[in-house]
Amino acid sequence: MKIFLRLLRFLWPFRWRIALAFLLGSLMVASNMLLLSLAAYLIADAAIVTLLVLLTVPITIVRFMGVSRAAARYFERLVSHDTTFRLLARLRVWTYNHLEPLAPSQFLRSGDLLARLVADVDELQNIYLRLVSPIIIAVLIALLTFDLFAIFDLRLAWVAVASLAAVGAGVPLLSRRLASGLGKRHLALRGELNAHIVDGVQGVQDLLAYGSAGAQVQKVITLDNRLAQIQHRMASIAGLQEGLNDLLTNLGLWGILILAIPLATSRAIDSVYLGFLVMLLLASFEAVQPLAQAFQSLGHSLSAGKRLFEIAEAAPVVVESASPLPLPARREHELAFEQVHFAYSTGGQSEVLHNIDLCIAPGRRVAVVGPSGAGKSTLLRLALRFWDPQQGVIRLDGQDIRNFALADLRGLMGVVTQDTYLFNTTIRGNLLLARAGASEQEMRQALEQAQLGDFIRQLPQGLNTWIGEQGLRLSGGERQRLAIARALLKDAPLLLLDEVTANLDSATERALLDVLDTLMRGRTTLLVTHRLVLMERMDEILVLDQGRIVERGTHQQLLAQDGLYRRLFDIQNGILALS
Repeated sequence: MKIFLRLLRFLWPFRWRIALAFLLGSLMVASNMLLLSLAAYLIADAAIVTLLVLLTVPITIVRFMGVSRAAARYFERLVSHDTTFRLLARLRVWTYNHLEPLAPSQFLRSGDLLARLVADVDELQNIYLRLVSPIIIAVLIALLTFDLFAIFDLRLAWVAVASLAAVGAGVPLLSRRLASGLGKRHLALRGELNAHIVDGVQGVQDLLAYGSAGAQVQKVITLDNRLAQIQHRMASIAGLQEGLNDLLTNLGLWGILILAIPLATSRAIDSVYLGFLVMLLLASFEAVQPLAQAFQSLGHSLSAGKRLFEIAEAAPVVVESASPLPLPARREHELAFEQVHFAYSTGGQSEVLHNIDLCIAPGRRVAVVGPSGAGKSTLLRLALRFWDPQQGVIRLDGQDIRNFALADLRGLMGVVTQDTYLFNTTIRGNLLLARAGASEQEMRQALEQAQLGDFIRQLPQGLNTWIGEQGLRLSGGERQRLAIARALLKDAPLLLLDEVTANLDSATERALLDVLDTLMRGRTTLLVTHRLVLMERMDEILVLDQGRIVERGTHQQLLAQDGLYRRLFDIQNGILALS
């Protein structure tokens, strides 16, 4: 019930639209009730009336009800569906806005995440479109039905309402009981199935290379079979409820006839109204029959809402400042780490970074090197505030970066990594991610600086060339240059580079480093790398090992110390010489 009430709160901004949908829906059913019941009355009365002119008013009402029913149905569907889609769009944005602060520390598997953002949000239309609206309409029509039958006899009114209650409440509650837990299991399996499918698609090359495609397909088949079993049971319950609806509807009609015929025989009511009463009740069932399906899917919808609220209730690791400070009004900035300690988990996990002291003066270049797993990339993530250190502070121009708004802080930083994400859109679209208002000339200038100008000119569609998912239509060097062009276009004063030359051949690496040299000019730069190439261009080099700074100095100073840096340099040069 708590989840249901929370979901209902999202209806408040659309209250007038929803009220209009209720009114139109009730008008549609009421028009159908009068249309069928008066049509039955006309057929019966026409057989005994002496002057057809006496039927002018009922005939006019029947014609009007036929038109009004169609019009009400059209506009009710238009208003209710439009409102529902607007509501779902707002829900999807609301979910994403709660999801974004959790990145990247609490991300779900991509397939399950997709299911929550798309399928689970869509599932909530059952609550708004197929539950709330039908319940209100059913209550209004039940009251109308009671009043109309009460005109003839109060016992008829109670039988009619009891029949409507049996179909509108009894069958739904039975369906709800039979389907208990199915919705939650269905959503969980669907999310797991989506996750396996996405994993299989994204890793298809590795699955084929290792001969594991069959095992992956079998996992999908197993999950799909389990999902099909639940869907089969839900379909069986749906069939049962339809049969019960028909049975109870016919029992209600017989109940009305059994009571009405003696009343007509005794002339308590005119016999011409027998058909009227039967058709009136039959038409009123239109308002309650959708409720059984709605209540069966209620568990499904509530489970979807619960999965969305799990995202909303998750506490973000990084919290925005309640009163953020304005950014310093300067072009060049200083970035400093002061006695920083950090572990990805506070549950006894060893620290990834221990007592880090680092100051990058405005416009200076600092490289952080060391073995894999030393904590180099974690420094960049802390600077971007993807996480906050457990101890110590990171400062921008003397101020704790936690005092700035996240958007402002990250707006100062240009980031290029070895796995920079390129979207499945055009080169232009990927560039505009850095600066939405960039002109054609500015984009081409950034591409020229990144040494991509000749490549772009050779493409038939130029900047409008699609690069495929994650830039798969580009080579490794071209992808990195495009990422650098994006950073150049952003023109951020702080530059964070993470293993930008990894997985590239030596020639491409050196060419790319020349491009990076252009990018670093006049910018405060933190470069993380395990490739000790062109380190002489760095103002300072920090050597990280097991989360601690073990050496620091310039390239020549570190070589002279004959420590870890020297060993890494000699090993790499030996490898490079062999290649």
